[in-house]
Amino acid sequence: MTWLAVWLVGVGVADLTRAASGYSRGRWPVVAGTAGVAVPAVLAGLTAPVDVVVLATSLVALGLWVRFSAQALVTGTGHGPALAALALGGTWLVGLSGWATPAGGVLARWLAWADPPLLDEATDPGAVLLVLGLLLVNLTTANLVVRLVLLAVGAMRPVRPLEADTGPQPSDQLRGGRLLGPMERVLILGLGLAGQLTAAGLVIAAKGLIRFPELQAKRDDRSSVDGVGIDAVTEYFLVGSFVSWLIALTSLALTR
Repeated sequence: MTWLAVWLVGVGVADLTRAASGYSRGRWPVVAGTAGVAVPAVLAGLTAPVDVVVLATSLVALGLWVRFSAQALVTGTGHGPALAALALGGTWLVGLSGWATPAGGVLARWLAWADPPLLDEATDPGAVLLVLGLLLVNLTTANLVVRLVLLAVGAMRPVRPLEADTGPQPSDQLRGGRLLGPMERVLILGLGLAGQLTAAGLVIAAKGLIRFPELQAKRDDRSSVDGVGIDAVTEYFLVGSFVSWLIALTSLALTR
C-alpha cells in the first residue's frame, strides 16, 4: 500500500492547492500534486526503477482527476471521467502494491530518531504515509468527490460563472457543510484509528439529529426552503452525507 499512500498524498496536496486558489483552473495543482508524490517517495526510499515507473504513471490519473473535476464543477460535464480517474488510479496502485519497495529511507530514520507521539519504534513508515494521505484526502478531495456525485445525480448545479443568475442552490440552505464535512470525516477516521468505532457511529447519528430539525424549521406551507424545494434540499443532504461517510469509512478500512 506504499504506492497508494504516496499517491494519496499527492492527490490531497493538489486539491489543497486548488482550494487555496478558489478552484481556479491552472497548472499549479498538478505541479503541487507531482511534488506531493515525489517528495514523500524520495523520503521513504521509493527510488527503485519499478517505484519510479509506477509512481510516474500514477501522475496521469492525478492529472486527469484535476482536469475533469475542474471541468465538472464549472460545466456539469466530466464528473464521470473524473471519478473514474480517481477510482482507477487508486485501484491500480493497490493491485500492484506487492511490487512496491518497503518504505524506509530518511523517513524511517527520522521516525526512529524523533519518536513522535502515538507511534512506537515498530511503526511502519508506509502506514504513517497512508494515514497522512488519507487525512489530506478527507480534508479536501472528499469534498470534491461529494460535489461531483451531487452533480451526477442532479442534486446540485454547476457553477457556470458566465451566467448572471443560476438561482438558489440546495447547498445555500445548509450552511457550513463544506467545513463540517471534512471535520466529521477526520473525526470518524481518528476515532476509528483509536478503536472507538461506536463513538464514530455516534458522530454519524448526531449529524442527522441536528440537520433534520433545521430543515423542518425552515419549511413553509409551500414545502420549500427559501425558493428551493424541501425534497431537493433533503436529497442534497442525504446523498452528500452518505457519500461523505462512505469516504471516511473506506479510508478507515484501508488502514486495517
